[in-house]
Amino acid sequence: MKQLLLFLIIISLVNISTFAQQDSTITDTTTVKKKTGFSFGGVPIIAYDSDLGLKYGVLVNFFFYGKGESSPDPNHNIYLEWNQTTKGSQLFLGKYKSRTLIKNIRTNFEARYITEKALHFYGFNGYNAEYNPLFEDETDNLYKSRLYYRHARKLLRFRADFEGNIIKHKLRWFAGLSYNKLDISTVDVNNLNKGLSDSKLPDTSLYSDYINWGVINENEKNGGYLNEIKFGAVYDTRDNEANPNHGMWSEIILSTVPQFLGNQYTYGKLILTHRQYFTLIKKHLTFAYRVSYQPKIFGTMPFYALPFVHSSDDTRDGLGGSRTLRGIYRNRVVGEDYAFANLEFRWKFVKFNVLKQNVYLALFPFVDGGLVTKKYNFNETGIPLSNKDEFNNSTETLHIGYGSGLAIAINQDFIITATYALANSYKDGTSSLYITINYLF
Repeated sequence: MKQLLLFLIIISLVNISTFAQQDSTITDTTTVKKKTGFSFGGVPIIAYDSDLGLKYGVLVNFFFYGKGESSPDPNHNIYLEWNQTTKGSQLFLGKYKSRTLIKNIRTNFEARYITEKALHFYGFNGYNAEYNPLFEDETDNLYKSRLYYRHARKLLRFRADFEGNIIKHKLRWFAGLSYNKLDISTVDVNNLNKGLSDSKLPDTSLYSDYINWGVINENEKNGGYLNEIKFGAVYDTRDNEANPNHGMWSEIILSTVPQFLGNQYTYGKLILTHRQYFTLIKKHLTFAYRVSYQPKIFGTMPFYALPFVHSSDDTRDGLGGSRTLRGIYRNRVVGEDYAFANLEFRWKFVKFNVLKQNVYLALFPFVDGGLVTKKYNFNETGIPLSNKDEFNNSTETLHIGYGSGLAIAINQDFIITATYALANSYKDGTSSLYITINYLF
């Protein structure tokens, strides 16, 4: 795929503390101060994509520690993000987490609205769906469109999750409710072609081909509602939520999409995820891994419900991309059931204090892998014979990405990461650069 993607990140951190009482304890080479009161950090972001235009925005994180009783974890955490591109993609995101809003209950609220002019879409069932980069190569005779493997999507989400103690500080019950409305359509090539005298995008895509062939049926081609009820249990012994050095975080969750909430399709998924952290060199080197298996256990899933990865703290697109399989194209690994794993070392090589803030720098080499464990079944009768070889032409195997990143952590809870990742196979991607907030898990 010939796509110019240039990340020009201007990182400016403003971290202000008030209510200045701070208790000090001595660590290996620097003073780590117990956080109290209020602080925040912010990152302006600039990026450029040849098809989507200039991307610009800002994200900020606010923390309130109170008297420091939960430090280094804050009592209240507010995360706000806004960005847009010059050709119309836009994100509004707000998250609020609290340990004290409701006594003895952890609360997690989210409001999100995102318009994506060109969301990645590679079909279903991983390697069983052919990805041919020549379809996106304008210099090749097989060229179809630079955005052949894309469609447009608007997503509106409201989410409320709650956790309470079963065994204090370790085992918690979990319950959540979310509203999701998805509007899906073909890429608006007329808008994207504005201002272009050449290299205009043809009006063709895998998504429109799937509709014409009946692979995606008429009832779900334009999206719909995914209103969920989730409940389960979480076992958590991490020493720090944003920056754990030892302990584990495991969860078993049942996610249901029932008809009585206005859903056209009814189904249930089981989410099994285990994360664990080991200190290899005290205060400097941590090994962390995450494994997850997420099967459908009943019902019928529409195609637009497939590319989501669930957990107790978030629901993300995947598998593929900055938050699931780094180096792999976003949404490359899509099926009814899937499994994935992430392994990484986190080496804190510099620690210091600046402006009354605790700061460290860390490197984190990693390997990610995932695969579809159960295929999504669809109607193949309308697929032309000339296109039959684009389906089930390869055996699904492990999709692997690897690379390394740099983390800048302030007070152990505001963490900026810059990650460079490679795909092990050209069928999954080439190389990627991600600038994000917080570690992957």
